[in-house]
Amino acid sequence: MAAVALFVVAGCSGEPLSTREKGTFIGTGVGAATGAIIGAAVGAPGAGAAIGAAVGGVGGFAVGNAMQNNENQQKQTQAQISSQQQQIQRQQQEIQQLKQQQETE
Repeated sequence: MAAVALFVVAGCSGEPLSTREKGTFIGTGVGAATGAIIGAAVGAPGAGAAIGAAVGGVGGFAVGNAMQNNENQQKQTQAQISSQQQQIQRQQQEIQQLKQQQETE
């Protein structure tokens, strides 16, 4: 049920899945499959799949969330680096202009 709900929500959004959503989806699927296998061994594949999907979804969300946070931090760091590089280039141009002004004086 959770996997189907995730498909419906993701399909309606029109946007690609985030890393967090992908982690949740993969965790739910793997958990459901593993739970069904274990549940079949004890005679309750449906219950095993449901429990596995829930546990896998939580685990997948945790991993996906950590990865999403890491990606966001990397983007922020890259933006800061880019901004600093632009400032350096402007300052180098200003220095060059000042040198040219001194040479012409």
